[in-house]
Amino acid sequence: MKRLIVTALFLPIICFAQVDELSLSEDKANKLAQVPLECIEKEYPNKLNQTLADSTHLQSPKELHPIFYGCFDWHSSVHGHWLMASVMNMFPDSEIEKEITAVFNQQFQVPNVQMELAYFMPKVNKSFERTYGWAWYIKLVAELEQSPLNETHKWTDHLQSLTNQIVDLYKAFLPKLVYPIRVGEHTNTAFGLSLALDYCRVVGDVEFEQLIIQRSKDFYLNDQGCPLSWEPSGFDFISPCLQEAELMSKILDKKEFKKWMQDFIPEIFEKEFTLEPGKVIDRTDGKLVHLDGLNFCRAWCFYGLANALPKQAEMLNTLGDVHVKASMEHVIGSDYMGSHWLASFMLKALQARNE
Repeated sequence: MKRLIVTALFLPIICFAQVDELSLSEDKANKLAQVPLECIEKEYPNKLNQTLADSTHLQSPKELHPIFYGCFDWHSSVHGHWLMASVMNMFPDSEIEKEITAVFNQQFQVPNVQMELAYFMPKVNKSFERTYGWAWYIKLVAELEQSPLNETHKWTDHLQSLTNQIVDLYKAFLPKLVYPIRVGEHTNTAFGLSLALDYCRVVGDVEFEQLIIQRSKDFYLNDQGCPLSWEPSGFDFISPCLQEAELMSKILDKKEFKKWMQDFIPEIFEKEFTLEPGKVIDRTDGKLVHLDGLNFCRAWCFYGLANALPKQAEMLNTLGDVHVKASMEHVIGSDYMGSHWLASFMLKALQARNE
């Protein structure tokens, strides 16, 4: 089946506000998957975010990153691949599965992987994409590990050298991090730890999992009174308070977590607790549009917290829905500054809701 390639910038905005608007249907998932399918080979515009080790790094994005060069930047390409892997796993034996399989077979070839790995080798690039891109990359690997097709196509085998490098970098970095990074953007420590924890529990890396659990407790166990009313900052796409809470809900048992939350965000136990979604005035501004991502991040946190706090579940699920609805119509077909990455955040939120 031939697919018409259309630059995401010029696609009509798809309105998801239909009957059962928040269900994760095959049609909706396929539409979200079209976003990375259409931008993983879109080389420009591109934000390399690089430190030049030497003149050999004065190359095009595709030459430097033969797999993850599209979708504006490395990490957006990575989590675009995660989105495709997720949709492929959700809907086996579908046309979209066949299309994504062909893409992965073309991209996840050993020579391409070795080029990606080589970029991380110079000392000045050991911190490249730390920890946001690292976390999304191993989240992608975890998704590929769960694919029935992986055994046949050997995707994670081909990616293994890059996976080893990124996991080793993560394991070396966490013991040296004295204080967590609490910002609402890429370097947020809790976000990276949460995705890395998912990876550990899929692949069975007990050593890495125990390191994440210990560091999470070191960083966050004594936290109290997170200033949720200070959120959001102008460029946030991660909620510092809620993302930390979502991580700790995966670390602590329900009794311990409830007690911790009563100190950390006590207002969440109030009957009239509410939180207004972030507002975006200009979706052509790559920074301001971050707030659409914040709404999806808050949503997956609310859905996760609902599982850990059953008495607050109805309220938390409702807040999650409110936040998804605030931004869901501004994903497909919106300006490229948002569309190149927001589909992944929307899918992650809808997955959390369906779980």
